[in-house]
Amino acid sequence: MSSQYFIGVDIGTGGTKAAIFDLNGNQLATAYEESRLLYPRTSWVEQKPEDFYTSTIYTLREAIKKSGVNPKDVASIAFSGQMAGILGVDKDWNPVMPYDSWLDTRCRVQVDYLRKNYVDVLMDVTAAPPSIAHLPKMLWWKDEEPLIFEKIYKFTVPSVYVAGKLASLKGDQSFLDYTYITYTGLYDVKRMKWSDDLCEIFRIPFNKLPRIVRPWEIIGELSGKEAEKCGLVGGIPIVAGAGDYPASCLGAGITKIGLCLDVAGTASILSASTDKVIPDKEFKTLLYTKAVVPELWIPHAYVGGGGLCLRWFRDEIARYEKKIAEETGKDPYQVLDQYASQVPEGSEDLFFVPHLGGRIYPYNPRIKGVWLGFSWKHTTSHLYRSILESIAYEYHYYFRIIRGLFKNIEFNKVRGIGGGSKSSVWNQIKADVLNIPYVLLNREEYAVLGLAVLGGYAVKAFDSYTKTIDDWVKPVRKVMPSKERHEKYRKYADFYEQMLNELDRLFERYEHLTI
Repeated sequence: MSSQYFIGVDIGTGGTKAAIFDLNGNQLATAYEESRLLYPRTSWVEQKPEDFYTSTIYTLREAIKKSGVNPKDVASIAFSGQMAGILGVDKDWNPVMPYDSWLDTRCRVQVDYLRKNYVDVLMDVTAAPPSIAHLPKMLWWKDEEPLIFEKIYKFTVPSVYVAGKLASLKGDQSFLDYTYITYTGLYDVKRMKWSDDLCEIFRIPFNKLPRIVRPWEIIGELSGKEAEKCGLVGGIPIVAGAGDYPASCLGAGITKIGLCLDVAGTASILSASTDKVIPDKEFKTLLYTKAVVPELWIPHAYVGGGGLCLRWFRDEIARYEKKIAEETGKDPYQVLDQYASQVPEGSEDLFFVPHLGGRIYPYNPRIKGVWLGFSWKHTTSHLYRSILESIAYEYHYYFRIIRGLFKNIEFNKVRGIGGGSKSSVWNQIKADVLNIPYVLLNREEYAVLGLAVLGGYAVKAFDSYTKTIDDWVKPVRKVMPSKERHEKYRKYADFYEQMLNELDRLFERYEHLTI
């Protein structure tokens, strides 16, 4: 075949990335454009749907230009994107609302209502506890903006919006691949279909929901008009793709039971791969995502904005260190890592709470950022290391729940990806806290890699997407835990959980302060 290149486009929180791969998995070029996050009110976080589209056009054009590939040889384009936020389109695929980001917590009242009245029903049907995701966001728009809600023909997500725009789809052709289903709050995971009962209970019109497709399904072709804008040719198959997290899981080789993954990105996510769903009714912490591989589920939880804590610290607290790094041509995070590596485990009894925007899993929007126990002996290095350790303590909590639910599965290693996986000191901290080896891989761009393989599979360039991934993605380094450090960290992790429980009561009073 003459067409032999595959493009993946990931529309993430921080920005949009496009990458192009050949048949052997070589990444020929990549392009990136940073996102604009809008904060119109306290606790509101929005993005303009048009920005998703223009950033995609830009990154596609740049990637194809850098690669030197003949546009006629591009075989497919597949998409991934943010999962827990929503936007809405009309019959002609025009957006009728801003993107209501997963970082946006305006729907707290709706989440509290669901947790108080329907938590058991939702966990039985959807396997997910009510949290900041599609259903409470839909309810907020229905309750607070009924005129806009009425205009919404279909609810959708950023990657689908852009894919549909490039393929010139209409509202009736709206789709959602099955990796998003547990974020919707309206999908029956046992019957694998939209729940009529839940739609009726919450008065969400069933016809506002899109059809469900497989990740490798071709949903349309790149129109000639759009192709001209992004330096490609019309007629290229556009593939549904997957949510950004399951796309990353696929790209990182999570293709069988028992593998764990840490995505150290804007959100800090720890997950495992299992063959079934066991709802976390006791702790109401774990969320299940449907993996790209149909037989697998991905129980996980995340710190919303975990990576943003590091960026915030770099820009607001460590300005001097950032300036020194820039003057010497170094990455500020590398400088901060070096400082943190000189601090003993436990940061000399200093604790940080990384929930600057509220805790997502388990859901507790009252919790905010805290440093506990700092004194004159503590330095910028201690403060930074305490942030790294706080994410690891959250993971310790998640992992204990996963192991408790899946006693018959042996989880013996964690694959680390995302920008944070470049931090040697952070990888060691996580390995020590969890008492499990951390494995680093030979790739960096996992979501777009997974998309390229899905795109190739969709057009029959690959016989098996799992075999192709396993051939392309290999471990290159293992970080082993220290038994001695783990024993120390176990005590700190236990205290961290107790601290959050105590802080919850304090923050409940804090919320009622009148300034």
